[in-house]
Amino acid sequence: MSKQFTLGKKERLKSRKLIEQLFSEGQRFAISPFRVHYVTGKIPGFLLQAGVGVSSRHFKKAVDRNRIKRLVREAWRLQKLTAEQALREQNRSLHVFLIYTAKKLPVYTEVYEKMGRVMNKLSIIIATPT
Repeated sequence: MSKQFTLGKKERLKSRKLIEQLFSEGQRFAISPFRVHYVTGKIPGFLLQAGVGVSSRHFKKAVDRNRIKRLVREAWRLQKLTAEQALREQNRSLHVFLIYTAKKLPVYTEVYEKMGRVMNKLSIIIATPT
């Protein structure tokens, strides 16, 4: 199996301290149905880390929330390669937290398409010097 399309343990944003820093000091943008919080720079640790959240207010059942998170992580996993390469070239890191904000269960094709738009915006952000 190809190593480039994996989403390993080190690529998941799990550190409570980093997540709090992301929400307090980071920047954000919205591309429906996602709100994206990110921090870029010379942050120690892995090159590219991502976390996913879904509101329990809109999706009462954990089964639905977990399905949405699985779909979002899969779309991220398949499209993160260009961002990783850009980060590696510039010797920078990027921590991202994606929040699904829509009120209906998504279809995978919709999530994949919107994730492509998110990745395009992130690649523009990576390309701009800090």
